[in-house]
This record gives sequence, C-alpha cells and structure tokens, in this order.
Amino acid sequence: MQTAIYPTISDTQTRKNNRMVSAWLGVGVVMLMVQILLGGITRLTGSGLSITQWDPLMGVLPPLNTHAWEQSFAHYRQIAQFKKLNSQFTLADYQSIFFWEWLHREWARLMGLVFLIPFVVFVLQKRISRGMVKPLAVLFVLGGLQGAIGWIMVQTGLNDTDTAVNPVALAVHFICALCLLSWLVWMLLQLAVPAQQVVYRPVLQGLNRGLLVLLLVQLIYGALMAGSHAALSAPTWPDINGAFMPGNLFGGADWVRKLYTDPLVIQVVHRTLAYLIGLGTLLWFYLAGRTVSRGWLKKFSRVPLLLVFMQITLGVLAVVNSPFTGAIGFAVAHQFVGMLLLVSFLVTVYLCGKSGVRGIAA
Repeated sequence: MQTAIYPTISDTQTRKNNRMVSAWLGVGVVMLMVQILLGGITRLTGSGLSITQWDPLMGVLPPLNTHAWEQSFAHYRQIAQFKKLNSQFTLADYQSIFFWEWLHREWARLMGLVFLIPFVVFVLQKRISRGMVKPLAVLFVLGGLQGAIGWIMVQTGLNDTDTAVNPVALAVHFICALCLLSWLVWMLLQLAVPAQQVVYRPVLQGLNRGLLVLLLVQLIYGALMAGSHAALSAPTWPDINGAFMPGNLFGGADWVRKLYTDPLVIQVVHRTLAYLIGLGTLLWFYLAGRTVSRGWLKKFSRVPLLLVFMQITLGVLAVVNSPFTGAIGFAVAHQFVGMLLLVSFLVTVYLCGKSGVRGIAA
C-alpha cells in the first residue's frame, strides 16, 4: 500500500485538502476544455492567423485606438491568407476574426493564473505534499510546451504561400492539448475517487485501454480533417461520394503520405475509426453489464455508449453540412462531445483499474 499523501496530519484534514485541490483541478479541467473549444472556433472561423506577432506580456491588451488597429491590420495584409483569401477585408472584417484568436490567447493566460496562484497558496498552506509535486510539475511543463507548440503552429501559416496553418502542426497542437487534459483528469480522479469505488476488471480495462488508444488516433484524424478541410472531399453519408469505398484509395508508392495529406483518405480513415470505436464501446457496455453489479462503474457505464453515438451523429451532420456555413455549429459540438468521450474513457479505465493503486491520492 502506498504511503498516504498527507502522513503527518489527520484524516479529516487530508480529506479537506483533497477536496480543495480536487476543486481546483476540476476548474482547470473545465477551463482547458473551453480553451480547446475556443481553438476549434478560431480554426473554423479562419481567425488563427489574424494576430501575426507573439507578445506574451503586452499582447494581453488588444489594439486600443484606430492607429493601433491599422498597424495590426497592416501586418495581417502581408501574409498569404489576406492576399489569396481575404483581400476584400475591411478593418471591421479584420476585427471580427481578430477577436477569436485574441480570446483564445487571453483564455490561455487566464488559465496560467488560475493554475499558478492557487498552487502557490496551497504550497504555502501545506495542502500539497511531496506526492503531488511531481505530477503538478509535469502539468506546468505540459502547459508551457502547449503554448510554444501553438505559436510554432501559427508560424507555419505566416508566409507568402500558405493560407492556413500546416494541418500536421494543427494535429500536434490539438493532441498535446488532449494529453494535457488527460493528465489533468487523471490527477483529479486520483484525488477524488474513493478507493472502494475502484473495481478491478482486467478484461474491461484491457478493452477500455484499446478504445482509448483508438480514440486518441481518431482525435488526431479529427484535427487533420479540420486542418485539410477534408469534409468537403466527400460531403455525403452513408456513402462516400456515391461509393461504399472509393477505388484505388491507398494505391501508389506514397500511400503512407496519403494517410496525413490526402483529404479523402483522411476522411475515410476518420469514418472507419468512428465505426470501430462505436462497435467497441457497445461491446464494452455489454461486458460491463455482465461483470459489474455495483458502484460508480455500474452507474457510469452507460455514459461512454451515449457519448459515442452522439459523437457519430454529430460527425455525420458536420460532414453533410460542410459546404454550408451552418456546419460550424455541428463541428464545434462534435469536438466538444469528442472531449467528453475522451474524459469518459479515462474515468472508466480508472474505475476498473487495480484496487489499492491510488497514485497521488491519500
């Protein structure tokens, strides 16, 4: 049995500390999910390249007068996105796309404060023990790395040729955000879930882990779908442009490269993974019903099944509506439910883990 996280204080104080730290981490989970959604909206509205300079300190404030706005707009007019796509933009048009990228960056700064200030307070109040220092340090490193990756991604679109960021860079930025979210959720579970609610079911956990890996790959392909506008390559369902499977899809010597550059291939892989995850989740739900009769895992077992079919439905709606502006709402909802599905898989993996393995929790 692992040593308690607060071995020198009473169990009552330990529970109180765990509740306070859990609430802090819970707020972080919600804020990070909002940030990922803001990133999706920024990408869907074509706003990601509107701010061409990275100013971590002075960039907190938007342009405050007409001269400052004109200067910012002048920088934007130098890149290919303006010259090739948005040459008709007025200053008012520019301000409308500037807003989403600015809000995305400001929310990231706010998250930094929400994590840093309570962390310092909890350390001073001795609510955080040595067992939590390392996971929290990893959390801060991941957060800083995510910010750097975001700026590197933006840089791939600030040139005279590209009208958007590199789709692979977008996928890397997105998957790093999901890794940060997963780490944060896992820390929260270790603190918030009572030990008696962890029921070891190796078959369920093995299948659950497989589904989690498939979902992570699927979410990467979701980012590639967004970055390459792959939905437009086949805005039909259940067929793919009138066929069950387009011919010669993976032909040629460069078939590996097609997996992350060809919009139609990306969409076919994305659809296939969705069906596999749906069937796997249905099997997991069936096995959970036969092997789990009590506790949080029993109550929560329906959630992944509900979310996976919501996700598939929203994905279909996003694809078939992709030629229309109304698709943005479906795409944002699709991304949101995808995050909820990821969190639900993390919860079920934890709940059917080995009893007594508590990680950082007391």
